[in-house]
Amino acid sequence: MALLRRKTRKIKIGNMFIGGDAPISVQSMTTSKTEDIPATLKEIKRLEEAGCQIIRVTVPNEEAARALKNYKAEMTVPLVADIHFNYRMALMAVDAGVDKIRINPGNIGSKARVKEVLDACKDRGIPIRIGVNAGSLEKDLIEKYGYPTPEAMVESARRHIETAEDADFHDMIVSLKASNVPLMINAYTLFSEQFDYPVHLGVTEAGPTKSGTIKSSIGIGSMLSKGIGDTIRVSLTDDPVQEVKVGFEILKSLGLAARGVTIVACPTCGRLEVDLFKIAGEVEAALENSTKNLTIALMGCAVNGPGEAADADIGFAFGKGGGLLYRNGKKVGRIPEDDATQVVLREVANWEPPTPD
Repeated sequence: MALLRRKTRKIKIGNMFIGGDAPISVQSMTTSKTEDIPATLKEIKRLEEAGCQIIRVTVPNEEAARALKNYKAEMTVPLVADIHFNYRMALMAVDAGVDKIRINPGNIGSKARVKEVLDACKDRGIPIRIGVNAGSLEKDLIEKYGYPTPEAMVESARRHIETAEDADFHDMIVSLKASNVPLMINAYTLFSEQFDYPVHLGVTEAGPTKSGTIKSSIGIGSMLSKGIGDTIRVSLTDDPVQEVKVGFEILKSLGLAARGVTIVACPTCGRLEVDLFKIAGEVEAALENSTKNLTIALMGCAVNGPGEAADADIGFAFGKGGGLLYRNGKKVGRIPEDDATQVVLREVANWEPPTPD
């Protein structure tokens, strides 16, 4: 059953849209020094190849800001400039032709400086993301609430939305990130009850790959399951390509994206009579970068195996020494265990969606 999405405003960013009926997009951020043009271009290309749909780079200084035009000229996806503390970097990024500006209003300075950035973006048709973060809330909000709370985060967002609206600026995307998952969930939920601006979902500083993937999946997945969320970024202490892969897996698990192979495999038990750990690991590794949209079932016994295998695009229902191969729901033969991995890869290479009857 398809998830219902909260209706939000539709914002154009470069050659794509965020919000409204636009697909939920996956984005990431480069880790190289932005002023290092060869290294950053290499990272951008790797992210594009992994399917990243929006790429953000940090702009901490003038040298980084001057490098932006080099990336914009080479990219096929929107470029976002991440601005902290110095509003002049935002103005330089606008002049460089970026597709979106991300600012944390809590640390960019006075309302006058924020308004100057907004006016420049409005003149060029560039949207902004208001990036509220539990770790950098305004001092008076911390004094008022005692510590970061969902209410404090939403109040911060409200202030900056009102500043933008007072300047007749409405092309905004909002994030309310926290490293604490319940705080993040409650902040986004409260915000979405009060505003219709599209939201960028993320658990900030989620951590190393294993724990960060779990935290991000719970936080982002919880929001998406409620229909909240228009674009996502998984924040991992890892290669940003891994962030993109995890992001798509989150969307795929909720039926919100179709990119790459989905592998269904049983958790295994004492009924298992083949080395399913080996087969599943080999198949996953070989198809890691596949862009074919199909489901593979690798099932270990006769309890759920035939049903799951028949329900997949390509399926194996294993028994002793081998298994039955299913293609588009139909049983097509029996394959020895030793040939299973190669047969799966061959089937994927040759697979085409079935034509309607």
